[in-house]
Amino acid sequence: MTELTSRQQLILSLVVREYVGSETEGESGARKVQPVGSKVLVERYKLDLSSATIRNELAQLEARGYLTHPHTSSGRIPTDAGYRYFVEWLMDDDELPPEEQRKIEHQFHQARLDLEQWMRLASSVLARASGGVALITAPRAPQAHVKHLQLISTQGRLVLLILVLLDGTVKQEMLTLADPLNQADLDEVSERLNSLFSGRMAEELTARRSDLSALEADVTACVINMLRRADEWAAADVYRDGLGEVMRKPEFEAREAAEGLLKVFEERSLLEEVLDTALNPVVSGVQVVIGSEGRWAELRDCSLVLARYGSPNRAAGALGVVGPTRMHYGRSISAVRYVSVLMTNLISDIF
Repeated sequence: MTELTSRQQLILSLVVREYVGSETEGESGARKVQPVGSKVLVERYKLDLSSATIRNELAQLEARGYLTHPHTSSGRIPTDAGYRYFVEWLMDDDELPPEEQRKIEHQFHQARLDLEQWMRLASSVLARASGGVALITAPRAPQAHVKHLQLISTQGRLVLLILVLLDGTVKQEMLTLADPLNQADLDEVSERLNSLFSGRMAEELTARRSDLSALEADVTACVINMLRRADEWAAADVYRDGLGEVMRKPEFEAREAAEGLLKVFEERSLLEEVLDTALNPVVSGVQVVIGSEGRWAELRDCSLVLARYGSPNRAAGALGVVGPTRMHYGRSISAVRYVSVLMTNLISDIF
């Protein structure tokens, strides 16, 4: 980064903050944003500087690649490099207000035994807090592990197998026995298999089938198939919220920009690639990808704030926010960080 004087840092910071907050809605309902000029900075922020001095600093910041000006407007807007400098050096370390944190935590604890409700709640909270599109994946273990299984008698030789995985996922499948068994006998089989299989994955169960009775071997074969299917992560496990609101922002009035954003949610492989960025165990904390920094052409007009939650060795998921580069970075980062920590704590309770 090119070193900036303290005055240039102040002016760049004010331009970013002013431009991010400049969105207005006209009588027709269309939204627009205004480039930031020297007059606005002098009047709104009571700077002890002349307009001429500010115009000169704005020109210097533009020459260094941190600002640009659209068309013939005298006002400036931040570039991707300007937003990056702001995030790295000028942004306040915002946190969600304590009252908002307590409200969110209370909502999660009301739903703490319902994993799907957590996902929907997390996406809703992130979208509302950031003003962007919120994404969250359900937690997945690197490989599915058995937590508990139960055989339940239904009618005749039909038995319901309920399999609970370590990441909290519940699977069910019907089995047809060679001979009918009462519930007491099924409970005995369930108890023995739980003592052998708890915490184990498909490959480990395969190695133990020779030690089992015919019925236990049949149940084990079914459990192995259920575990292997669970290992196949699908993009259908991604929850999102806020897309409609983001699509109304001025940046996406252009067809090409709108199509790029929509493509991320329509193409499974692209969505998985974006979210895999957050699941990379080499990277910790909140990641911020701004516009052209990313490797996805479809998102060159967007910024992403991503994080991992859970434990990479047990069960982990990804969450984040996607929006225009004119994003409220401080609030988005603090929301992603807070929900990530909250989700990590909730997931740890499952184990």
